[in-house]
Amino acid sequence: MRFAARRTVTAFLVPLCALLFGAVLATPVAAQPVVRKGQQQTTGTQAPSQNSAQCQNHDRPPPPVDTSEEPKPGQPSPEPLPVPKEPVGGTRMGECGLVVPNGAKAAIAGDITSASWVIADLDTGEVLAAKDPHARERPASLIKTLLAVVVIRELRLDEVVTGTQEDANQEGTKIGIGPGGQYTVRQLLFALLMRSGNDAAHALAAQLGGVPKALDKMNALAKELGAFDTRAATPSGLDGPGMSTSAYDLSLVFRAAMKHKEFAEAIGTKSLDFPGYGTKPGYKVINDNKLLGRYQGFTGGKTGFTDDARHTYVGGAKRGTARIAVVLLRGELNPNPLAEQASRLLDYGFALAAENTKGVGQLVDHAPEAQPKQGTGLGTTSASDSQQPTNAANTNNDALPPDAQRSAFGNFGAPLVGLAGVAILVSFALWFRRKRARAARARRVAAG
Repeated sequence: MRFAARRTVTAFLVPLCALLFGAVLATPVAAQPVVRKGQQQTTGTQAPSQNSAQCQNHDRPPPPVDTSEEPKPGQPSPEPLPVPKEPVGGTRMGECGLVVPNGAKAAIAGDITSASWVIADLDTGEVLAAKDPHARERPASLIKTLLAVVVIRELRLDEVVTGTQEDANQEGTKIGIGPGGQYTVRQLLFALLMRSGNDAAHALAAQLGGVPKALDKMNALAKELGAFDTRAATPSGLDGPGMSTSAYDLSLVFRAAMKHKEFAEAIGTKSLDFPGYGTKPGYKVINDNKLLGRYQGFTGGKTGFTDDARHTYVGGAKRGTARIAVVLLRGELNPNPLAEQASRLLDYGFALAAENTKGVGQLVDHAPEAQPKQGTGLGTTSASDSQQPTNAANTNNDALPPDAQRSAFGNFGAPLVGLAGVAILVSFALWFRRKRARAARARRVAAG
């Protein structure tokens, strides 16, 4: 009888120990924030500490040089965007200086004055080299690439837009839209990207429901892509309160945009017939990208400038099977124009690709495949079939540390807890069976 009791106790202790062991494994390890080298983690209202001096502009762009970013009277200044705990794209994407592959033989030829830049493979998403890739900067007209993707996804290219005086009154570079003029979305889209028309940006934003709604759509798309450094304050890229981006983010946006044939066609077009308005005749719009037709394999890009953003640039080229893109932010023309600096980075990127060196990071892939537009009869065709659709809701999870993505049971805890539960049930069944057998034997003895 004592031996049977011991067996019963053992049957309960074994699964109980297994349950406790599983619970220990199930407890997630507290993830420590990974911060950029030389900086402290900041979010929202936190200000950078003295230790972050090496990593300038890790949470916000440099101070503005004019009043263009002051909010309207009665409106608060936007808080800086939170800095993710882990650098999006890999640990090395959190570095502040040059981020180059270990052991690479290739080198950059000439001076690059841009404060931040990224070289990436458009097909694989591999970041080949970079400089302070997540530094918060201003995009200038490069934000038009984000607007362009929203337009392609939501509007019919054959829709007719009527120009307004408000379009014509936009500051900066303009195409020449006039009140009463009739323009297709396609014409506006091409003029937006080829000649950086701020009037075209305003007209397209109005067609999307107005500037505030267009900005909401642009910022929602940035989050969908995993571009957490980016906040559009104007659809054209003119400086505005809270405007922010990074070279890494704009690499994400450009890669997503290049999956749409309409975008790829627009940035690669040298000239376009554009309609006039009223008594003003039509005219040709000429692409302002200096590398188009001059750099071997150049497929197109986008230029930008504001007083606060300084010179910005994005462009791509194809040689053989390699498609390389570069983004440069906060550049200066001395000693070389930004297009020339971009060509040197493209040369460097192709040299690294030829060496087959291991990349220093990865462009996260959250952009959905370009899908046909429902009910428009036009559709849009993807320029690359290499990507798979993903749910935008996964964006934030993928940007978190691995431990933060574990379930409440951890990676192994759930199976072990389940096995322990089964063991307890089996042990209980065996104990109950033995108990019934002993009771039956006792009744037989009493009856005999």
